[in-house]
Amino acid sequence: MSAIWYECKVKYRKLDEASGMLKVKTEPFLVDAISYTEAESRITQEMSAYLSDSEEIKITNIKVANYAEIHPFENSDRWFKSKISLIAFDEESGKESKSNQYLLVQANDVKEAYDNTVSVMKDTMGDYTIPAITESPIMDVFPYFSGEEDDLERIQKFTELKDSVPVLEVDESLKSENEVTV
Repeated sequence: MSAIWYECKVKYRKLDEASGMLKVKTEPFLVDAISYTEAESRITQEMSAYLSDSEEIKITNIKVANYAEIHPFENSDRWFKSKISLIAFDEESGKESKSNQYLLVQANDVKEAYDNTVSVMKDTMGDYTIPAITESPIMDVFPYFSGEEDDLERIQKFTELKDSVPVLEVDESLKSENEVTV
């Protein structure tokens, strides 16, 4: 059974890193659920981990998201929506047809999102093109796992990939001449 992803817009108080003050934000999150009711329940449960007991959330919208697949990647902090056009050739009519699907791919920038999309699609047997990649406003993704042993390994791997922090590499040529390395 394939996953049904619901985009839930949540209004809550969040610490603004620039000003250091709490501000009311409305942000979209993605949850894997089987109904709107379950999506509402799951997003409430998932968001409670980020809030204190006195804080409340308000769910302003829930809709079915049109993502065929979700792909987290290590050391990435943003989500990108990749439009994939699968190309099929009808031998009887001699015409080429395209069907579109959307992938949600984690990356740090558009180029990395393109590279990650290509790596996800590398085992695809048919022809495809990637006509568009845009940054998604999705803040976080909460997949469903049943709690069975196989699922526990999957959720652990998914969470590790999703939550990994980008590693900044220092270019040695940019170091100052006066800097002493130990």
